[in-house]
Amino acid sequence: MSLPQVDPSQYEAQLQRKRAYVEATFAEFDIPDVDLYRSPTEHYRMRAEFRVWHDGDDLYYVMFEPGNKRAPVRIDRCPMVSRRIHDMMFELLDVIRPDPRLRFKLFQIDFLSTLSGELLVSLLYHRPIGDEWIEAVRPLREKFGIDIIGRSRKNKIVLDKDFVIEQLDINGRTYSYKQTENSFTQPNGEVCRQMIAWALDASRDAGGDLVEFYCGNGNFTLPLAQNFRRVVATEISKESVRSARFNIEQNGIDNIDVLRMPSEDLSLVLKGQKETRKVQGLALEECRFSTVLVDPPRAGLDDETVSQVIEYPHILYISCNPETLKENLKVITRSHRIERFAVFDQFPYTDHLECGVYLTRR
Repeated sequence: MSLPQVDPSQYEAQLQRKRAYVEATFAEFDIPDVDLYRSPTEHYRMRAEFRVWHDGDDLYYVMFEPGNKRAPVRIDRCPMVSRRIHDMMFELLDVIRPDPRLRFKLFQIDFLSTLSGELLVSLLYHRPIGDEWIEAVRPLREKFGIDIIGRSRKNKIVLDKDFVIEQLDINGRTYSYKQTENSFTQPNGEVCRQMIAWALDASRDAGGDLVEFYCGNGNFTLPLAQNFRRVVATEISKESVRSARFNIEQNGIDNIDVLRMPSEDLSLVLKGQKETRKVQGLALEECRFSTVLVDPPRAGLDDETVSQVIEYPHILYISCNPETLKENLKVITRSHRIERFAVFDQFPYTDHLECGVYLTRR
């Protein structure tokens, strides 16, 4: 986790610079007016990782400037993390510091919080941990109202669960999401809610069925199901698939199927070019897919996946890298027209931004 300079007085100016950057970067595509979604100016990160620095008897958090891992910066306040994290992270160190059972060879602490108030803390060690560590750490769970994970090489100890349950209010309906430690989740909870609401609005008239690649724990999948007759989603992470299926059941949604397979395999199945037992009984031949949703990693879509997504009348593309998005759009816009374009400020005070694009076939 790198070190941004959090200054609410500068937030609006930096956000407008991001808008200008997007308008200039995508000018060749004649994009419509950009939908701009703001972040809270402080306490916006729901998850964070901090290195722990040992200096004699002292123990403190450090972060690093981008591109420089040799110059740690001591952290005694951290306005970027959620209020739930910030209100306990320094007191936690005060408890750990005098206890050798907890501090010895502790090198990192990870936090995963929710808008609904849950907090999971992971303590990472360069030494084996066992019963003595459990005895020392268990009172912290009660003191701070948290769940705790201890990690060392080839060992994971969980007190008492390794996930949190997020509650997101989307257009008046609350969705519950299981978010597991070490699995991907959107870091900015408030902006995540806005992203989902935007995707719902953009696709509200698409009709038909939805196919989704890279669905994760179902972050977009669950709310978007209301816009479609049926949703078929893929994900390759075993843990994310388990979470997605758990979330579907917990939210009482009955028109989603999540498959653990690469997106290219599902595309071949839908074309009738591949058979697999994973789709037996799903009657995919009856689906009429009007829309595809992709939320790829920073590398964007590879050429083969681009060739797959342009086969659908509507495309919802969520991007965490404007540069790879631009390259993908050079191909996609030969057959599709950009109807909506959004900027989501997931990471205030940094150059990073997320974009949403909704396209329809020309």
